[in-house]
Amino acid sequence: MKAKNLNTLIVGGGNVAHEKLTFLLKSSPNAKVTMVSPMYRKNTKELANKHGVEMIEGKYHEYLLGGKHVVIATTDIPEVNEQVYYDCRNNSVLVNVADNPPYCDFYMGGIVTKGNVKVAISTNGKSPTTAKRLRQFFEEVIPENIDDLVKNLNKYRETLKGDFEEKVETLNEFTKGLIEKRS
Repeated sequence: MKAKNLNTLIVGGGNVAHEKLTFLLKSSPNAKVTMVSPMYRKNTKELANKHGVEMIEGKYHEYLLGGKHVVIATTDIPEVNEQVYYDCRNNSVLVNVADNPPYCDFYMGGIVTKGNVKVAISTNGKSPTTAKRLRQFFEEVIPENIDDLVKNLNKYRETLKGDFEEKVETLNEFTKGLIEKRS
């Protein structure tokens, strides 16, 4: 999803809210986010202020869904999270209730971002820790300059002639060396 084109609401202001906000802003620094919570952790406030996130101090109410496309419920009160889920379902708004897969329209797995390269990792909500560890692994092994390769391949792609299938075949042949073992 292109979060910069969507209006997102995060319900909650604790550690899980901070984690979800960090994830969202890492993959889309220009995301349009509003948060609602009776309290916010200091690090959440700092991150939100740095990225222009609107913070509403107070309790969740259904009217906050107006104009929202995506909602992430992160409170430690199951009844609030479930109410958010049902309100979103009734208002045709996509929802993710953190750590509660049956109440999710989508999962927020790990994302490794290196310029234009984004690697998404999901365990379908079964093991967020595994997704986190895989994200950490890929952040280490994917080189920082991978974006240079993508930009150069895009320039090369623009010079190719022929239909889509011919272009794919040419690019596949050209990039085969990236995965072949060197002796």
